[in-house]
This record gives sequence, structure tokens and C-alpha cells, in this order.
Amino acid sequence: MGMKVSCLQDNLARGLSIVGRAVSPRSTLPVLSNVLLRTDNGRLRLAATNLDLGITAWIGASVEEDGGITVPARTLIDLVNTLSPERVDLEVAVRTTSLLLRCGATTATIKGIDAEEFPIMPEPTEEDAMLPVSADVLRDTISMVVFAAARDDSRPILTGVLVSYRDGLLTMAAADGFRLSVREVPVEAEFYGNFSLVVPARTMSELARISSDDERTVLLVLPQERSQILFRLENVDMVTQLIDGTFPDYRQIIPKDPTTRVVVDTADFLQACKRADIFAREANHTVRLSIEPREGMAGVMRVRAQSSETGENEVILDASIEGEGMEIAFNVRYLIEVLSVIRQDRVLIGTTRADKPGLIKPVGDETFTHVIMPMHIGR
Repeated sequence: MGMKVSCLQDNLARGLSIVGRAVSPRSTLPVLSNVLLRTDNGRLRLAATNLDLGITAWIGASVEEDGGITVPARTLIDLVNTLSPERVDLEVAVRTTSLLLRCGATTATIKGIDAEEFPIMPEPTEEDAMLPVSADVLRDTISMVVFAAARDDSRPILTGVLVSYRDGLLTMAAADGFRLSVREVPVEAEFYGNFSLVVPARTMSELARISSDDERTVLLVLPQERSQILFRLENVDMVTQLIDGTFPDYRQIIPKDPTTRVVVDTADFLQACKRADIFAREANHTVRLSIEPREGMAGVMRVRAQSSETGENEVILDASIEGEGMEIAFNVRYLIEVLSVIRQDRVLIGTTRADKPGLIKPVGDETFTHVIMPMHIGR
């Protein structure tokens, strides 16, 4: 007997768009290019994996007969996305291992591979440690750190995000050798363990993307052997391999007491950096910040970029400044990325010397710290 099930086109399309992100496009194992469809307690379960990342999603369906099949993900996703928003009937023809799909005036047959050949997806058990975290907190925290992870594989540990929990504080950190982003948030939970793991940054981005606004809580499920972590959402499970190794001790590079502290308007500073980028992109992305104290706390910070080919520009920002004046250069792209995730109206820039890392913190939010290496500027 084959599977016989029907569901709504928009539910199916949404479920497929969630799991489709785990499909392996160029796999030596054909079944890894496929998506699994299987009935599961009156719902339809969709799953895809590339063996590093696996995503399972459940959608509402009316099930006539239980069963399952795997079919090429690209074919099914592209087809379902073009269907009209009505009921989709799915049926497995066991003899030919294919999926028959009907929707409105459309019928299609998609050749598949037996569901038994699909890798087993881990599921949480009673013994696993589980830490519930508010979905909003998780999403915000990921967005504030994940962009700082390394994109190339020369140091694999830096392509991950450190996720650690100790005494009620959840910490996420990412660094690529040029910058570091850290957020520490209190989490109220009856959870008595401590852990520290490095999760691939890509997984964290996917997690933020699929934990939609209607989620309230995400469970972090830590299996005993700790080579994987599972994130359980309302109708989605996401399991990922962890990155082996020890994350660098990032606390050492956070400047303790910057001698010059500048507070500026976040939005104005971001705009100034975006303008500077127009000229800086021809000059190795260099932007110079000239910090100029005046009488009392008032002062200005000049944001300047110049390129021998295209010209130069300068924006003068009002700033409240404690400490000495100085000039320091940063990669303007890095400034734009961090300023884009800060929600507070004002931001603190802490510096010591032109060749020492700079500190960036939102004013009024103690949970977030960003450190950025300076660029060398010849006089």
C-alpha cells in the first residue's frame, strides 16, 4: 500500500521552503538531493539533510493511508510553488516508486527513491538535556553575532558561533580574526547544566530565518554524546553537527578600559559610514574616524573616506567625548554591519590607540559587545 494524503498548497510550499535549505545540491548520494515525505500521526512530515544539517517540518494534512517516499527536492519545490492555492492530493505508486500529485487541473508524476534509504533523523529523547529559550531572544542574539563569523575555512572553528550557557546566562560569540561579536543574555529556565558548543554559522542563520514571528520558545536539545545539537520549534526540528575544537578565548581581546570614549547617534553614524563606503570601496574599504574633543563633553567625530581614483567625502557628527582626541581607521563594511544590528539610539565607540582594537557598544544595552580591529593607515 502506498501513502495517500492531501494538504493545502500554501502549507506544503511553506514546509518545503523550510526543509529545502538543508538539501544537498551536489551530493554523491542521490537520496540526499531528495526530500522525504512521510505520514506521521495524522500529519505530513517533510525532511531533508546534507548530513551536516537536517531539517524536519510537520504540516497539517488529511491522511487516508500511511506511507512515505523521497523525491527530488528541486523538482517538487519548483512544481508546488507554481500550483494554484488549493488542495493538493499526493499518492505514492509503490510499484514504480513515484509520487502522483494532483492539484486543480494539474497532474504530475515524480520519480522517487524508497523512503527506507533516507538517513534516520535524530529525535529528542527523555534523557536529553533541554534548555528552553525565548524565540525572540534567540533570533535577536543570532542576528547580532552571526555576521562576524569567518566565511572561509582556513580556521574551521571560526566559521561557527560559540553557544554557551552558564549560571543563567546564554552567550553567543562569533569572530573572524578582524572582529568579534558577543551577546550575553539572561535566560530564565530550570536548567542546571553548563555547556559550550560551536555551531556552524550557517545553521544559526537558518535557525533565525525559520523561527518565524509566531514561535514563542525554541528548545535547545543537547544529546549525550554532544557531536550534534537539535533545535526544536513548534512544527520544525533542526539538527546540526557541531564544529570540533576549542573556540578562542575571546575575552582577552575585549578592550578593558578604553581611554577615549565617544558617544554618537547610531543612525547618523550608520548613514555616515554608508556614504563613506562610496569612496572607501576604492580604497580597501578604509574609513578614518577623527575624534576631536572640545570644551566640556561636547565634540565632533569626523567620518572620512578618500580614494586616489574617485575622490573623498567627510561627515561631521556631534559627539560627546571623554578622553584624548585621536584618529583611527576601520574597515567601513565592518562598521556598517555592526551598526545595522544595534537597535539603541546611541552607540559608544571606545578606543585607546590607532593600532589597538576598537570597542563598539549600544548605550543602554549591556548585553552586547563588539570589537573591531583597526586598519593600518600610512601617513
